[in-house]
Amino acid sequence: MDLRTCEINLNHWYVVAQSREITTKPVEVKLWYRSIVLYRDSTGKIYGLDNRCPHRQVKLSDGKVVENSLECAYHGWKFNGEGSCTLIPYLLENQALPQGKIYSYPVQESDGFIWIFLGDKELLKSENIQPMSIGEWEHLNYISTVSVIDCQAHFSFLIENLMDMYHGHLHEDYQAWTDAKLKKLITTENEVKGVYEAKSYYKIDKIWSIFQLFFPRLRSLHSESLMVNYCYPHWQSTLGKDFTIYCLFSPISLTHTKAYLVHFTSLNAFWRLHKLPQWFRQFIKDKLYGAAQTMLDGLVKQDITMIEQEQQAYEKLLRKPTYEVNATIPAVQKMIKKQVATKDISAFVKKFTLDLDEKTNKQKSEENSIR
Repeated sequence: MDLRTCEINLNHWYVVAQSREITTKPVEVKLWYRSIVLYRDSTGKIYGLDNRCPHRQVKLSDGKVVENSLECAYHGWKFNGEGSCTLIPYLLENQALPQGKIYSYPVQESDGFIWIFLGDKELLKSENIQPMSIGEWEHLNYISTVSVIDCQAHFSFLIENLMDMYHGHLHEDYQAWTDAKLKKLITTENEVKGVYEAKSYYKIDKIWSIFQLFFPRLRSLHSESLMVNYCYPHWQSTLGKDFTIYCLFSPISLTHTKAYLVHFTSLNAFWRLHKLPQWFRQFIKDKLYGAAQTMLDGLVKQDITMIEQEQQAYEKLLRKPTYEVNATIPAVQKMIKKQVATKDISAFVKKFTLDLDEKTNKQKSEENSIR
């Protein structure tokens, strides 16, 4: 199995947008070869439909929301959140509304992001499949920064980059750590976790500590544990007690990956701050949003350059051997292939069950006709 042509396992929740990006104005998002239209109705509820009007196949994202319906820009056909046509302005009295429905995707809004499920909807009823939890998003003790990764490469290149903490050499002044050394690798059924020993440039323990994000001369090296965790299909990292980072994947195709890098700076060390009124703490959290933007965007830009070069080299040299000494990389490669295999097995089992049911029903029908 060629890792760089592995598809994603659809039976997971993927991020497609930030909550603040979705209003009553329809928005097109793309996820694994699908164009999806997202919109809020008059109550604020979010819906996700195939981005096409079944009438002429034009994009519904060019339309508008009228009360709780999505109206096509071309002929004014209206659809509800389940994808059913509810109105055709010029329909004659003796004509019925079309029975065909637009596919409606399961959508969840949580922790500041919009999540979509592309897989088997029946699994959501029978199994506990939930979006990745980001508890720091609403917590008043964490300052957040979001940077968007958009690279022309297979998603495996990005996750390998995130798991490999030896590439700090690339980032110069943007990196929060240096001198990483892998001390432990833990693999389970659903996770690959690497524990590194590193030196951090930041220590958030004084009221002025936040200024280290802006003024490099205030930083000083000290030892910290650096943990990276690939919980398919997303990623999480912690640097000591001060920093937590998530990478929420939104693969668009085999050669195009989008993701949201979410950085949190902890204020847990400031116990006096915790005694202040909640409205004031929320004010501080909101005002400091994006405090690490320059650092985060700088890291992302440098990483994208390398990741896209890897993709280009793969396309030119096809199957040319590479040499790897970081144990986290083959572990995540194995995980990706395993997820594809799991997806294929699941599809096979479902098809086998449907075929069996069809044969059983056919047999019963023949028996009844004989009687």
